[in-house]
Amino acid sequence: MAVTFEDELPLYSLSAAEAARQKELLSFISKVTDGVSNVDVTAKSGCKVTVIGGGDLALACLLAISAKRSADKLVLLDVSDGGSKGGGATDLELFPVPNVEVTTDVSSVADSKVIVITVNSWSNAQSYLEVLQSNVDLLRGFIPAVSYYCPNSVLVVASQPVEIMTYVAWKLSGLPHRQVIGIGCNLDSARFQQIVKTLASSSEESQSGWIIGEQGADKVAAWSDPESANNHKATKIYPKLFQEQLTNKAMEVMKGKGQRSWSIGLSVADLTDTIVQNKKKIHSVSSFAKGFFNIQNEVFLSVPCLLGDGGVLGNPQILQHEDRVSDALHKSAASISDLQQQLSL
Repeated sequence: MAVTFEDELPLYSLSAAEAARQKELLSFISKVTDGVSNVDVTAKSGCKVTVIGGGDLALACLLAISAKRSADKLVLLDVSDGGSKGGGATDLELFPVPNVEVTTDVSSVADSKVIVITVNSWSNAQSYLEVLQSNVDLLRGFIPAVSYYCPNSVLVVASQPVEIMTYVAWKLSGLPHRQVIGIGCNLDSARFQQIVKTLASSSEESQSGWIIGEQGADKVAAWSDPESANNHKATKIYPKLFQEQLTNKAMEVMKGKGQRSWSIGLSVADLTDTIVQNKKKIHSVSSFAKGFFNIQNEVFLSVPCLLGDGGVLGNPQILQHEDRVSDALHKSAASISDLQQQLSL
């Protein structure tokens, strides 16, 4: 996990190959802020969402949620060291977006339905454990206050590594674990389902596949159990051998797909919309995994969760129980638990 973390950070950085997409995003932003875009940015939900962070990832999440019209008020809470605002926060003040407030006052989170956490600490001079502890220290600076002002909000953690930072947010907040989730494998699951849909030429079959476990190289593909009492959709389940072929091909395709700020922002907006609109939709997100697949550790791993306005409404047991899946989950749980015990909370 440490190697993956080092290779992928920062998740919100854009490579030269992404320049076209970056230009497109900037063009969209300029049109919205100039008021000449035909995009309807008026809100429909009547609720408030806060994004915590001052960098590119925070900005991507904020703009994606705004574009999806999931809230009528958005707050960007910048918690940069020393009160100095990050690039995203500064740019939003230069180019204001309708219904967005930029602030350093933590009390501004009050009455938020969803609070998205994007802060990360990273230095090449630090060991992996030191980086984790730095992130813990950052979260300790505002999470208790956030839970004080918003005891009924749902925390959506995008900080990395997401499994451990979601656990830290849960511990520091004192909130019920159902109100604290991480972005987990929501993006990977959506990509996996789209690839399977293309390969199998079946939208039904694609909805049966999930990416679960630990975000990164140790994630694992799992399939719905057609005999499960919780599997309400009548899906066409292909033979086991064909499922394995689809999985192998889809995972190979996904190796070339990185997680950049704009894609994570879209994923966060997807989760936020499900929560504030109480859609009761299933997502693969980092949630309290104790008891799932007989896991005994207090860890957060991506599993299919029914999400709504209270956060995790339930963990529908829809997956086939396979040894390879169970082994991968238990391995990740043990590794994550070991790291958590070395942190000072």
